[in-house]
Amino acid sequence: MGQPITVVQKRTTRPGVVRFDLNRSLTGMGHERYRAGGEITGQRPPDEVARRLFAHGGVEAVHVYSNEVTVELSPGADAAGLREALEELFIHYTEGVSPSIP
Repeated sequence: MGQPITVVQKRTTRPGVVRFDLNRSLTGMGHERYRAGGEITGQRPPDEVARRLFAHGGVEAVHVYSNEVTVELSPGADAAGLREALEELFIHYTEGVSPSIP
């Protein structure tokens, strides 16, 4: 199953930037920065967050610090669907998928 993440979307003072507060830390005290088009080779939670947000589209950059995810949107893009992508980060069995353990 996995455990859903509670995500609160917050405005920032910068247009085109949105912040998400999560109910769990993804990086500890480390900062992780990702840019669109950059290679993401790691398998840690912040790496997966960046991959999912870039795959969603409309994202120029992602910054993860502890339980905060800051997203810089592409010009003309909006944040629709980004919160849901974060909430489903640790959900392993979605509708129609069954565990392989007998």
